[in-house]
Amino acid sequence: MSKMSELDLCVGELRSAAQSLNSVADSLTSLFSGSQPKSSVQPTSKPLTLEDVRAVLAEKSRNGHTAKIRELLEKHGAAKLSEIDPQKYAALLAEAEVLGNG
Repeated sequence: MSKMSELDLCVGELRSAAQSLNSVADSLTSLFSGSQPKSSVQPTSKPLTLEDVRAVLAEKSRNGHTAKIRELLEKHGAAKLSEIDPQKYAALLAEAEVLGNG
C-alpha cells in the first residue's frame, strides 16, 4: 500500500473517531443538562462518504477479513470500493461491521 493510501486511510479513521467523540460529548451534555438525549439516528446527519466506508473496511482488512470484504464488494456489484454506488454505503457498512464479531 502506498504512503498516500495509508495516509488517506488514517485521515478517514481520524474523522470517524472525531464523529464518534462528538456524539459521545453530545450525549453526555444532554445527560447532565437534564434534557432529553438526541436520537442516535439524526435526520440531519451527513451522508456516509467513501472515506468513511474506506476507513471501516481498511480496519476490517487489517484484522484479517480481506477476503470477506472482497466478497461483500462483489455482492454489491463492484470489484473495488470506488465502484460502489454511494446509496449502498450504509448497507455495505452494516454488513462489514459484523465481520469478526461472531
